[in-house]
Amino acid sequence: MDKTARRYTVLPVALIALGLGVMAATAAFAGWLEHGPAIFLSLAESGMSWCF
Repeated sequence: MDKTARRYTVLPVALIALGLGVMAATAAFAGWLEHGPAIFLSLAESGMSWCF
């Protein structure tokens, strides 16, 4: 019984962590879409765009 109780406590924590990871990745992608050209131009001005 202890094994099933642990599974039911680990599963919600894992799902919450997965959800937060997906939300963070979505926010990062949306930020890149919004500010991507400005980021690239600032890197190009400093000569760092060839490093990536």
